[in-house]
Amino acid sequence: MQGGASATSYASYAQASDAVLANTMDTDLGPEFAVDEAQAGATAADTASAAGDARTASGANAAVTLVAGGAAVATPELQAGAAVQSESNIAKAELASPSYFLRALGVAAQGRLSIPHVSKAQAEALRSYIARKYQIAYNAAGVLIKTAFTVGSEQHLDPQLLLAVIAIESRYNPLAESHVGAQGLMQVMTNVHKDKFAHFGGGLAAALNPIANIRVGSQILKDCIKRRGSVQGGLACYVGASGANDGGYGARVLAEQRRIALASGIPIQK
Repeated sequence: MQGGASATSYASYAQASDAVLANTMDTDLGPEFAVDEAQAGATAADTASAAGDARTASGANAAVTLVAGGAAVATPELQAGAAVQSESNIAKAELASPSYFLRALGVAAQGRLSIPHVSKAQAEALRSYIARKYQIAYNAAGVLIKTAFTVGSEQHLDPQLLLAVIAIESRYNPLAESHVGAQGLMQVMTNVHKDKFAHFGGGLAAALNPIANIRVGSQILKDCIKRRGSVQGGLACYVGASGANDGGYGARVLAEQRRIALASGIPIQK
């Protein structure tokens, strides 16, 4: 959000990840993957059933669930051989947990990137552009894109504008941190916006959670646009400029938004 971003150490991120995994949040990160995960449920059920049969033969009582890549791992929450629940039946705490992001990656690994009012060809063109240009995993690009479209719809913001802000702020590095302490994909000043991150568990762990960071950053951008009266003015506000002179930040974001729209074939929303 302010200043050039540099990656935090992997050791720091590992500690943050451990903190996230240890934390049980009580709020919903959003319905980004409701349909996709429901479609993947049958595959998860088959995986769980097969693993359950194997454990029955060996006398084990552990349960299984689906994580990234479709792998079956032991967990204590589910009965062996049980199907993974549909999205509508999953508790809010589960939706807000880091494992939800991992499951979203698992769904993306199966090639299901479904975005309302966007064709499959457009969605895949967008995912390919983001993944290739910013050198991020193809599946992760799908998760971030779907999150941007869901949040954009909720906040009445062009999702490709959100993707452009992420591009300029962090180049899609969720571990990025600037010299002034802005963190994550959208380079949010975590200390300034503690109240917003509290909704997602709070602290560094929430700031480095890709979905939480996009949601908080988008809320800040929406507030900035409302305050300044235009997208250009809102971008200047977002980067911390007190006036119209943002050092070219807004122009860079809008130029990337146009490039993203050109690559995807998805019209820019006004």
